[in-house]
Amino acid sequence: MSTLRNSNLKKLRERPFDVLVLGGGINGAVAAASLAGRGVRVALIDRNDFAAGVSSNSSNLAWGGIKYLESLEFLLVNTLCRSRNRLMRAYPSTVKEIRFLTTVQHGFRFPAAVVYFGSLLYWAMGRFFTQAPRYISARAIEAAEPAINTAHAAGGLEYSDCYFYDNDARFVFNFIRKSLNYGGVAANYVRSLGSSWEGDQWVTQVKDEISQERFTVRSRVLINACGPWVDMENECSGERTVHRHLFAKGVHLVVDRLTDNKRVMAFFASDGRLFFVIPMGPKTCIGTTDTQVSSPEVGVTDDDRDFILENANRLLNLNPPLTRDSIIAERVGVRPLVTSGDQGETDWIQLSRKHVIEVDQQHNHLSIFGGKLTDCLNVGDEIAIWVERLGVTVPEPDNQWYGEPGEELREEFMLQSRLMNLDAMTDPSSSEPLSERFWRRYAESAFGLLERIREDRNNAKLLIENAEYTRCEIELAARREMIVKLEDFMRRRSKIAQVVRQEDIVTAPGLREACTILFGDDAELRLQEYLATAVD
Repeated sequence: MSTLRNSNLKKLRERPFDVLVLGGGINGAVAAASLAGRGVRVALIDRNDFAAGVSSNSSNLAWGGIKYLESLEFLLVNTLCRSRNRLMRAYPSTVKEIRFLTTVQHGFRFPAAVVYFGSLLYWAMGRFFTQAPRYISARAIEAAEPAINTAHAAGGLEYSDCYFYDNDARFVFNFIRKSLNYGGVAANYVRSLGSSWEGDQWVTQVKDEISQERFTVRSRVLINACGPWVDMENECSGERTVHRHLFAKGVHLVVDRLTDNKRVMAFFASDGRLFFVIPMGPKTCIGTTDTQVSSPEVGVTDDDRDFILENANRLLNLNPPLTRDSIIAERVGVRPLVTSGDQGETDWIQLSRKHVIEVDQQHNHLSIFGGKLTDCLNVGDEIAIWVERLGVTVPEPDNQWYGEPGEELREEFMLQSRLMNLDAMTDPSSSEPLSERFWRRYAESAFGLLERIREDRNNAKLLIENAEYTRCEIELAARREMIVKLEDFMRRRSKIAQVVRQEDIVTAPGLREACTILFGDDAELRLQEYLATAVD
């Protein structure tokens, strides 16, 4: 079991906190990082692994919300574009610009030229921060991307947005890690059993889902960042709010790479919604669905699979066509859409992914509704402002609590990598050099990886074929990334389980060795637990 997690559990039991954050998705992660980075005594718990819900099932895109132009939500688009640009500046190795090639079919509700002019407006609202959009004829689309079926295309456009080079869950976890670096406390697999306001503090009953131990955590402020489960947690703690959530289920399927061109292909699916074909390392992610559901507990159905596969086969020139056997992995989650009053099914499609922070100042309670990865830094800043208003001292209000280290430190890392000829050790099948990968994933902690490789060059070898994770990275994960179950590493700290077929993972010669590094004496138990889930 993770020594770091055990240490944090001890701290949760023994000390009071200024703030307790419930939920380790993107909203909770940035809240904890923002507060810890400003010197606030903050703790975070999640009933599952960090980012195990919707924050690990997104489209892996950081975008300014071009689709919201259609519903005339210009202020939201303006905010999201500024947030996207801020992420690009703060995380140049992780949040990267990528071109979108959008095809507009004959008979669509807007002519292709109108959609193009919308992209020009979008570019302007994005402060011209990305490459300019351009209109493309149907013939030019076919020449640029032969994989696209242009039989019914009226034209299209190419514009820019961003994507997460690694997976979304990795991005979220790095905020958790940042909060730990600043002295915060976090523990996964710790469930809130309900909170009560007693005198001038919150008393939260919690349960360690691994040991089954129950104990209390005390805090001056309680933040409900449970994502789609915010309403349920508030009900459990007796908090009444004006806002609530509606849910839209989104499904993506991961298949073998459909094109070598590293751009996002965007279409309008048969239901009129945006449909993406997204590069995902050596694979392609396609989707998404958009189905209203009544609960955040969702799964992938055959109807979901068939909808995505049929649209992909219709919009692309694929030979052979995609079938259910083509599916390598599946991603499913709900988008928590903020509403208030009695709004319901009649208008849910018009709801956007904006966030709302509702504050109960009498009881020092905050609820974070909605939100998305693109807008995460704004959430972190707003939470810090509210916590200070609630009477908590913020010792370092101006500290830069997010972002990659400065260029000088990066250049030093790259120099050391060159001098030890690190990139010559990169697996030939990898999509990028080891130096770039190490820096993007671990930033300043990557210097420790260089030290391990200097000690023994075998530490630069891959343990699992096609996984792009070296022995020393798995050692680092065991020490610093609070991995409790093998799925935590395979599905969230890395994206191995999303780009390698399950049958290849379970037969990989290095899987058992990786388990030994991660879990020590519990290796066989965690391996069998994972294999049982994989078979199911």
